[in-house]
Amino acid sequence: MDYQTITYTLEDGIAVLTLSRADKMNALTTQMRAEIAHAATQAGKDARVLVITGEGRAFCSGQDLGDRAGGASVDLERTLRDEYAPMLRAIVNCPIPTIAAVNGAAAGAGANLALAADVVIATESAYFLQAFTRIGLIPDAGGTYVLPRSMGTAKAMGAALFADKISARQADDWGMIWEAVPDADFDTQWRNRAAHLASGPTVAFAEAKQVIRGAWDNTFEEQLTLEAQAQGKCGKSRDFKEGVLAFTEKRPATFEGR
Repeated sequence: MDYQTITYTLEDGIAVLTLSRADKMNALTTQMRAEIAHAATQAGKDARVLVITGEGRAFCSGQDLGDRAGGASVDLERTLRDEYAPMLRAIVNCPIPTIAAVNGAAAGAGANLALAADVVIATESAYFLQAFTRIGLIPDAGGTYVLPRSMGTAKAMGAALFADKISARQADDWGMIWEAVPDADFDTQWRNRAAHLASGPTVAFAEAKQVIRGAWDNTFEEQLTLEAQAQGKCGKSRDFKEGVLAFTEKRPATFEGR
């Protein structure tokens, strides 16, 4: 695909998908959603980690309302089903670790795009905003799923109903994201985190993602079974053999990702 609204780079096993509509605060359009879905799918084939970040002062300001004609007559159900869902599935189901490097404002669907990643690293000046009720809507783009699971029902309900800004530091304290880092350290930090994952045991990462995400739907006994099955796969990997050998030889492991 010839990307027009994002950039996609691949180096040292790290795929970086950058939302590139800085003049619109990286607001989402139909084309942009398709490009994100395509790039996230491609990263799962090309890379060992995917980073999603934004160009300019915002991560993503949500839906570009100017991308639609007709205002309230727009079929939002179709848009969510046919455009947003494929994009979010491509990120959530990506077989490699995914990082949202939130460089600035993440509002509306942009906030929930970030939260679809496995790990969210935000600069301290960034914020998250469930802006939907400000225009008479409910949180979408997976927000009603991830918010109560990441920070509890009480905080999720307040975020949805009041539509207050949640600072990156608050999001960190509430367990909504992995970490908030000083602005001066942000670029170095997410790159170091990405490099760590890119050099790690890819098979174990993929299995951990599936088992942890599956936990919400399983009983304890079902989860024990799922864990055992996933651990069995990891135990047959070359990375496991290398990890054990490196431990016994008291040296850093060199994982091949298989």
